[in-house]
Amino acid sequence: MKEALFRAGVTGITVTRVTGHGGEQEVVGQYRGTAIVKEFQEKVKIEMVCSEPFVEATIQAILSSARTGRVGDGKIFVQPIERVIRIRTGEEDNAALTPVTADEVQRHAIEASKQSETERRR
Repeated sequence: MKEALFRAGVTGITVTRVTGHGGEQEVVGQYRGTAIVKEFQEKVKIEMVCSEPFVEATIQAILSSARTGRVGDGKIFVQPIERVIRIRTGEEDNAALTPVTADEVQRHAIEASKQSETERRR
């Protein structure tokens, strides 16, 4: 999914390990010989902020790379962001969302994607 997002022009991503409960079936485990229901499952939460022109491309990149069709694929929440300020420079809004190394990061992601595709074909 990271490569798909980079190709779409989204380079800023925050990944957090979380626990939660969604539509998946409950898992029963053993703890000291006693059966317990694990109410919360380990999950990954991915957060990113992008400017308006990148919203649809970001959604499509996630859908095309992360959808398995099974319970647990997750959800995408799209919310408006009122204001963004880059603390280091004081840049605001769209200027604050553009990474300093965006071109370099995208170029590297595309090259890595091509290399992995070549290796898969071998």
